[in-house]
Amino acid sequence: MALRQIRKLGDEILRKKCRKVDKIDNKIITLLNDMLETMYHEDGVGLAAPQVGILKRLIVVDVGDGPIKLINPEITESSGSQIAAEGCLSIVGAVGNVKRPNKIEVKAMDESGSEIKITAEGLLARAICHETDHLDGILFIDKMIHDNEVV
Repeated sequence: MALRQIRKLGDEILRKKCRKVDKIDNKIITLLNDMLETMYHEDGVGLAAPQVGILKRLIVVDVGDGPIKLINPEITESSGSQIAAEGCLSIVGAVGNVKRPNKIEVKAMDESGSEIKITAEGLLARAICHETDHLDGILFIDKMIHDNEVV
């Protein structure tokens, strides 16, 4: 495994839409493992492939219950809402409140290519939503609630 360089705000790759992963090979497995190592090294709870310069639909998340690697994640259902502070490894020092669903259903593939479904609530739902936004070029600052906004 290796540490990857995290792209920072202003890097145009962070605003691009990622491509689906068609084939899970050793390069994809290595990338997912490198992303996890990089995320842990930077004390993050999630990381998306464009944050390390790769336009593929891959995310990793760990909110304290162990690592989750998702290939081509798709949020299929969402309910409830929560507002909490978010930050981002690509936007150093910025923190802001973002409204997200409190509960989500996610469909994705695992490393073996099997389809998996995950039900996530609270922080895990927030982290997955944040990371899947990255796959479409959306950053948390785009969704940040400003003091004068009505939610």
